[in-house]
Amino acid sequence: MMASLSRIAARRRIIPSSRWTTIEQISARPFSSSILHGINDEQHHHEHRFPVTTFTEDEMMAREAARQWARDVLQPVVREMDDECRTRAEIIQGLFENGFMGMEIPEVFGGSGMNFTSAILVVEELSRVDPSVSILVDIHNTLTNNAVRFWGSNELKSKWLPRLATECVSSFALSEAGSGTDAFAMKTTATPSPDGSYYILNGEKLWISNSREAGVFLVFANANPELKHKGITAFMVDARTEGIHVGKPEKKLGLRASSTCPVMFDNVKVDAVDVLGEVGLGYKYCINILNEGRIGIAAQQLGIAKGCYDIAMPYIKERTQFGTKLADFQGMEHQYAQIATEIHACEVMTYNACRTKENGLPFVKEASMVKLYTSQVAEKAASKSIEWLGGLGFTQDTLAEKFYRDCKVGSIYEGTSNIQLQTIARRIKDMYR
Repeated sequence: MMASLSRIAARRRIIPSSRWTTIEQISARPFSSSILHGINDEQHHHEHRFPVTTFTEDEMMAREAARQWARDVLQPVVREMDDECRTRAEIIQGLFENGFMGMEIPEVFGGSGMNFTSAILVVEELSRVDPSVSILVDIHNTLTNNAVRFWGSNELKSKWLPRLATECVSSFALSEAGSGTDAFAMKTTATPSPDGSYYILNGEKLWISNSREAGVFLVFANANPELKHKGITAFMVDARTEGIHVGKPEKKLGLRASSTCPVMFDNVKVDAVDVLGEVGLGYKYCINILNEGRIGIAAQQLGIAKGCYDIAMPYIKERTQFGTKLADFQGMEHQYAQIATEIHACEVMTYNACRTKENGLPFVKEASMVKLYTSQVAEKAASKSIEWLGGLGFTQDTLAEKFYRDCKVGSIYEGTSNIQLQTIARRIKDMYR
């Protein structure tokens, strides 16, 4: 029977989540980090310093729940959804039913009540099977859900968190035709009413993920263009609001099952109570939440690299040429050893960024570094896996070619690789002042 996060939440009421335990051979797949036995919180903090590739019981159970669901339910329909350019309704429903869409939402609001690392592990495992589905989960959890948790009023939390945890897909509406990397050059406006009780939104957003399935949009619009970026304000906008028009999905190289559409706002009336946080602080919220989102993208890229490895390694261990298994040729050994090393480096960087963030430490540099590096490794692993598979890899008989298409956007969205390098360079210069 499929493990679900609701069972983990119920179990947490009996067994403290801080307890650590060993799970031997939890999966036959490679790159499954183990966890340690019998260490309580006090010992953990004062007597031991464990590797960042170790996890609590709850984290490991969340990871296994995602792994099992992805293998049993998602994998059989991945190719069909890619061909159809649509995520099936039953898959989205399964994401909600298993608690993957409310990872950090408190249980009182119907969420799974887990930590950031658990959410990242779920994104990684889903990416190992279908990155199109993982990006839906990642955006929903690390961007929208967390923005509402961090800056939403009590009224907004009560209104949206229960729905976000159980049945309502969200969409993060930031980018525009003239404001991609330069996000704060946006033209979408939010004109306040004379009495300040509502706003009128006008503008067009582009490349908006989850837009076709969304029940709510987290929209960034400028409520005072004279103040430039300091007028940018965030709004939680019900997708059923009159004046919202979702355009045709983009025809993309990869992540085809993930809807990416233009969204038009034509005199959309939004009540002042639907402002997220404070008026004029949307740019700060955006910067902060995208730093977290970059760790989510890193998890997606790490999952892609592992997914490629999962496909190629069994093949080269079985395929024989000149009387020798491909995996036994020294030239091949050097190649897959190198990729394995780089995947492990991605693991360490990703989980370290998670723990850094969870402990309230500065993590901007770490988030940029891990997004940059994992996107590079995913591309390399995808390319090498196709080479190792030979002619088979160039066909649709395996998902290797899909991973090859899916990974490319990792160096583009939620901050291009050049932007990550710029961010890293700034932090390094600050260290040497």
